[in-house]
Amino acid sequence: MPRHSEEFKYSMMMKMMLPQNQSVSEVARETGLSEATLHRWRKQARAKGLASPGGEQDVERWSTQDKFLIVLETARLSEVEMAEYCRSKGLYVEQVLAWKDACIQANGGVAHRIHPRV
Repeated sequence: MPRHSEEFKYSMMMKMMLPQNQSVSEVARETGLSEATLHRWRKQARAKGLASPGGEQDVERWSTQDKFLIVLETARLSEVEMAEYCRSKGLYVEQVLAWKDACIQANGGVAHRIHPRV
């Protein structure tokens, strides 16, 4: 039987996600969990598509993975929904749009079609 439920792990990840954005060390001190455990859970959360910057206050210093996950989360939002999302997370729409542009540019600015080998 697992020591901690998935719900508990998720609640810990929520502390390291926006808008709380607590650091791993802050959550460890607050909960008594080891930093290694929290790092492992954060890695698992990222693999599931959850952005968890884990306390980094300067959003421009977040990992490219976290920025990409935010871009994915917001990809289908309307302008109003995007503004609401950003407000709730403490972000600026312009930041997310810049990250989206960077993602597009990373692929040469165009979608490449994959041609099957003949």
